[in-house]
Amino acid sequence: MEGHEEERLCGKWRVACGLYSYNLRDVFTWRLLKTIVMGQVLSLLICGTAVSCQYLANAGVETPMLQSFLNYALLLLVYTTILSTRKGDRNILQILKTKWWKYLVMGVADVEANYTVVKAYQFTTLTSIQLLDCFVIPVLMVLSWFILKTRYKLVHLIAVMVCLLGVGAMVGADILAGRAQRSPSDVVLGDGLVLLSAILYAVSNVCQEYTVKNLSRVDFLGMMGLFGTVISGIQLAVLETCAVAEIKWDFHISMLFAVYVLCMFVLYSFMPVVVKMTSATAVNLSLLTADLFSLFCGIFLFKYMFSTLYIISFVVITLGFVMFNAVPTYSALPESGEDDPAEASAERTAESSSDHLLSADRETAVVSL
Repeated sequence: MEGHEEERLCGKWRVACGLYSYNLRDVFTWRLLKTIVMGQVLSLLICGTAVSCQYLANAGVETPMLQSFLNYALLLLVYTTILSTRKGDRNILQILKTKWWKYLVMGVADVEANYTVVKAYQFTTLTSIQLLDCFVIPVLMVLSWFILKTRYKLVHLIAVMVCLLGVGAMVGADILAGRAQRSPSDVVLGDGLVLLSAILYAVSNVCQEYTVKNLSRVDFLGMMGLFGTVISGIQLAVLETCAVAEIKWDFHISMLFAVYVLCMFVLYSFMPVVVKMTSATAVNLSLLTADLFSLFCGIFLFKYMFSTLYIISFVVITLGFVMFNAVPTYSALPESGEDDPAEASAERTAESSSDHLLSADRETAVVSL
């Protein structure tokens, strides 16, 4: 009788954690592998933007708003044009009539998040930015809980802590390498800008997840291109007119701008696909490796000192990401508005089969209680 009681309590604990009766075949699926690979592709794209920014800075070019404006303008040219050719309720004019203020908030959050984090590098250290930028994850989880009605299990919280532990290893490597020891002019202001950027990124990512899961990827990218171009264009005219006029354009500078804009455009185009497969929180966990890829590139390009802590950090962050995606989260909000009806139908069929298997596992766990 006592053994049966212990088994019942153990079963309750596994259900509360979200573990149910998963085995390794349930965890290490092709879907999880695809998610990991796609997340690392996003990190490599961010690494491309960081490396091109570093080369531009070395050349004396510091125009973050111009770089953002070019990215949003390319999104405008491609995706807003697609929206404009639609007919009926999904045409861009109908969307603006009913939801313009929502997309305005999303555009402001995204543009200012990009600007504030770049601005923070002038006032604080790389270590502070790497640590405080992780604040986006708990903020995003809180916003997802209240806005998207996402429900997390204990294993998800443990996974986040594991990922942050990996970031701690990366920061430790920075300290040992001596890159975190430069003297900031105003640490408080710089740290405040990083925290503000994290909050704005969380708002933008929640809006993105809601849009791509309930409307479509083109809706999100088209409206982001429209409002992002307008907002960043205004800031560009106000803040960087002189800086842009001082740029000495040549083939090298032009190619660096082209690499940055291309990486950002592919990042913005590809990220909604990964968000729809997983969640904004899971994507941000995978993006924690972006700094590591940038540091690996810095070892070869900028003569950074290598540390085995970088490898440990990458392994720990990847482990946390696998833990987070091994157990699905639950959202009370319905999802609709797929880009490709045929693909969506096939995906629903696959997910329905998967959900049936998982529900059978859950019933087995509950019956054992």
